[in-house]
Amino acid sequence: MVKKKIRSLSLKQRRIMVDLNTLGVSINQQCKWLNIQRSGIYYKKKQVSEKDLNIMLNIDKLHIKDSSMGTRRISQNLQRMGFNIGRIHVRTLMRKMRIRAIYCHPRTTVIDSTKYKYPYLLSNLNINHPNHVWALDISYIPMKKGHIYMVAIIDLYSRYLINWSISNTMDAKWVVETVKEAVERYGKPDIINSDQGSQFTSDEYVSYIKGLNHTQISMDGKGRALDNIFIERFWRTIKYEKIYLNPPIDGVDLYKTCEDFIHYYNYERIHSSLNYNTPESVFKKIA
Repeated sequence: MVKKKIRSLSLKQRRIMVDLNTLGVSINQQCKWLNIQRSGIYYKKKQVSEKDLNIMLNIDKLHIKDSSMGTRRISQNLQRMGFNIGRIHVRTLMRKMRIRAIYCHPRTTVIDSTKYKYPYLLSNLNINHPNHVWALDISYIPMKKGHIYMVAIIDLYSRYLINWSISNTMDAKWVVETVKEAVERYGKPDIINSDQGSQFTSDEYVSYIKGLNHTQISMDGKGRALDNIFIERFWRTIKYEKIYLNPPIDGVDLYKTCEDFIHYYNYERIHSSLNYNTPESVFKKIA
């Protein structure tokens, strides 16, 4: 009876019912009871200065344009744009944004052995059916009144966006929840590929993927620019075609913006690499 009453409420009314300050019930559990996505809830956080938000927006644009730029080149480009900023501050902001230079370089250091890094399984792999390989990544998303993070999962065979979520924090639980939703809806992939970020090397993430049994874990090589190229192309597409043109006001506005664009991307936007079919038609093999 209670569930029926909740379902009769509008999405806006259900979002208002979430108590961000309760100690008894987690926000995640409240969202499940109210049948809403956690990504639709925007948590207020410590404000970043207008100056830093503007710098971060330009860092994001520079990184999307040329992901091989490190702190030195980005700081030089920002100074040419008129920003009074040094390399150290650029490094601080890039860490906050989860942005790093991507390029091939000699292996001069040993990767931290405390967290096992899984091998990259996509080299020379013939990806020939839906759910063969999923790729997932987290990206910084700028807004008019702050910033937020987005995780997305893409099927590499069809370029279909399997699932996505937004959050103001980048914890492993958030990533695992997003993958769980995708598996429940579409089944298990043969391989799931990510970078070596802490969310993807966490015990929570690794344990969940291993628990699927059927799915192998693959991770990009450190400094490999092309390992996750299709998800990187998606970030470029959604940012340049939507977010940069119409910056969302807040998290709720961003959620609606992403929801609309991803529906268009999956169901209406044709891809030359798919013989001018849509990702959805290739993923479901109805083209």
